Amino acid sequence: MNTGLRIAAFAAVLAATFGTAYGVGSGVGEISPEPASAAHQGHTDGARDEGSEHGGGDEQGHDGGHELSPPGGLQISEGGYTLDLKTPRLQPGKRAELRFAIVREATGRPLTAYDREHDKELHLIVASRDLATFRHLHPTRAADGIWSTSVAPPEAGPYRVFADFTPKGGEGLTLGTDLAVPGAYEPTKLPASGTTARVDGYQVELAGGLTPGKSSELTLTVTKDGKPVRDLQPYLGAYGHLVALRSGDLAYLHVHPGGEPGDGRTEPGPEISFMATAPSPGAYRLFLDFKHEGQVHTAAFTVQAARNTSIG
Repeated sequence: MNTGLRIAAFAAVLAATFGTAYGVGSGVGEISPEPASAAHQGHTDGARDEGSEHGGGDEQGHDGGHELSPPGGLQISEGGYTLDLKTPRLQPGKRAELRFAIVREATGRPLTAYDREHDKELHLIVASRDLATFRHLHPTRAADGIWSTSVAPPEAGPYRVFADFTPKGGEGLTLGTDLAVPGAYEPTKLPASGTTARVDGYQVELAGGLTPGKSSELTLTVTKDGKPVRDLQPYLGAYGHLVALRSGDLAYLHVHPGGEPGDGRTEPGPEISFMATAPSPGAYRLFLDFKHEGQVHTAAFTVQAARNTSIG
């Protein structure tokens, strides 16, 4: 998918307890049906995540935090399409199939024609409400338009499911809905803001910041054993993918990468750059996916978006 941050207020307070403690470490491969990607454990942020990606439409706002249009992921229906989660509830510690469809409201039938974005027809993000858990999955679509992927949530708690896709010949959309995993739940405190994340033996440094209503550059530098990683591998058509979620309502930010493999100007590391616009002040959780030596790793950061304030 891609990435320009979209976000808006989400007023609904969840009544159900859900959640998964998808660990930012070795738990990644347990949820994705794709080749196992190294699990990830962010330092400085303690996030539990897995591969990530991005989607949603462009979002713009006035300087000062006033949004001109709703950001992605806050709505279950938009642009004539609805996210129909056919598995709205899962049990903690039990593997089950998560099934859903993108329903075309004009016909009431599942959508079966998509444009591919970053090598996939649809990117699925599963995140816990406390942003301690993050998963970027790529489910399989059946001929009837029903998508499915195997999921084994180890813990209870509240979750949000995001479907990032582009209907054939249409505009990109990010729809969101809630996923319940009943049981006792104790939310994790949002990690403090920081510019360094460590995952699977890699260190990622973040430079740049988020300014409400203004586009700004975020640069992430990957090193291993103190040496710059200059041979990052393409992952879903890019050297890195960044997803940003706003703390509180989990508005989905779409961030755009700078350049792509094979364009004659984008180097395979150690730096990966993105352009992003935060629609409002507040705390955001950033999840960077990058691939090296055949494995996908996810580094996570907490960033505060404030006018004329930068990180790095």
